[in-house]
Amino acid sequence: MKTIKDIGEFENLNSILDNYSFQPILTDKLDSNKSVFDQATINEIVLWKVNRYAEVSNDSLNLLNQIDPNTKELDINLTTEVLTKLLSTKGIRLPMASTILRFRAPNAYQIFDQRVFRYLYGANHKTSTVIVKQIATYIKYLRDLQEECKNNNIQFVLADRILYQADKIQNKSISIKY
Repeated sequence: MKTIKDIGEFENLNSILDNYSFQPILTDKLDSNKSVFDQATINEIVLWKVNRYAEVSNDSLNLLNQIDPNTKELDINLTTEVLTKLLSTKGIRLPMASTILRFRAPNAYQIFDQRVFRYLYGANHKTSTVIVKQIATYIKYLRDLQEECKNNNIQFVLADRILYQADKIQNKSISIKY
């Protein structure tokens, strides 16, 4: 194993940085930050450290902002368009995309969560990498969740939280399969 004692083998130490490409956009942003740190800055540093920062395109943001935050209706076409953009973004998969949608319009969207899925369907979710299949799964999930909320007198806006906790309590001995 080579160690720092072998670093002299490099002709130019600065050339090592030519291959450094960890979260380049966020790294540059954090490197140039000279302002007072606030919670948003700390959040970005944490996201940088765990390699979970996802830069969303302006097109995706524009589509996302077309969703009325107060809507209770699921616009399938707009949802499909937004999800297609979000799921094409590096670092965003269905659970994160659904979380973004849930915080945008909680009366129309809920978080796609393994625990809630398991509690709703009695089985673990098998993840597809095909975006069209992910979108179809999520839309079906939302419709089924809405139906079960009506049947069980659960406020849809709180469904992801209630069912997550219910699964955690009632199925605590069964591990989640990711």
